[in-house]
Amino acid sequence: MSAPIGPTPDKVMQLITGGWAAAILGSAAKHGIFNALEGGGDDAAGVAKKTGISARGAQAVLDGLTGVGLLTLVNGRYQNTPEASAFLVKGKPTCLGGMAEVMTGSLTDWVTLPEAVKTGNPTATNTAEMADNDFWHVLVPAIAALSFPVAHMAAQRLGIAKAGAVRWLDVGGGSGVWSAVWLSANTQAKGVQLDWPVVNKIAKGFVATFGVADRFETIDGDFHTVDFGAAQYDFAIYGHIAHQETPADNVAIFRKFRKALKPGGTLLVNDFVLSDERTGHPFAMMFGAQMLLVTKGGNAWRQADYRTWLAEAGFASVDIVLTPSPATLVFAK
Repeated sequence: MSAPIGPTPDKVMQLITGGWAAAILGSAAKHGIFNALEGGGDDAAGVAKKTGISARGAQAVLDGLTGVGLLTLVNGRYQNTPEASAFLVKGKPTCLGGMAEVMTGSLTDWVTLPEAVKTGNPTATNTAEMADNDFWHVLVPAIAALSFPVAHMAAQRLGIAKAGAVRWLDVGGGSGVWSAVWLSANTQAKGVQLDWPVVNKIAKGFVATFGVADRFETIDGDFHTVDFGAAQYDFAIYGHIAHQETPADNVAIFRKFRKALKPGGTLLVNDFVLSDERTGHPFAMMFGAQMLLVTKGGNAWRQADYRTWLAEAGFASVDIVLTPSPATLVFAK
């Protein structure tokens, strides 16, 4: 009679070596390995030649990617899995390779997390507070892919395509991906983005690739201090910003949105949101640690927090919708 099988260390070991996996993925993305394998695949020597990296380096990264399930190996040839093909090939709108590179570059920050956990204070620099930083040129395009499917989903729910000559304000809009998607769906609409000057410059270039730049405007400045205006917009977007703000700051910003919206207008919040019991998508549940690392008061906030803040800001109706991505949509009127 065999002894009962107990727990194995596999999951714990996977987590312990998580930094390895992130670095291997970021290296592969940086050197275009997934693009080199797209189509018929290749062996290590072929990948090294296509990408200009060392044969030893190619083999190490290919082994690692196969080990974590992003590549398959048949008869000496490596091929992208469907996930790698969909989300890691440069040039595709859903590519998360840039985000992988950004995460690899921030691994040294995570070494300081134990101290942040002990003190409750950030131990790494928050680039979101820097108006003029070259890092924006890396980060802004890198995270745009996260919002593509969610922006499409929101557009369908709000009926953007048939909404006519509407106008929206996207605060902290980054790449301009929301306006790019919505303007492409509605040829009568106009989008306005408020962000740092360097970020707005990036957004103008990004939106232009969709052929809708003539209906995209930008306002340079800090959204904490810039006036949003009164009754000017049919919709407003607050995407992946609330997590870096304190509860008091979010209430203040939601009040500005309420004033800026026309009667009957809708505010859309897109962020990593937890359930009231503090459960949710694994990425969202880990995101609070990222906020601890780089902000003084940010967090992965709960659905209940958004309901409370939005009600305090004057919104009478709040609808929370989960998405297939790590992000949640909050619709407020």
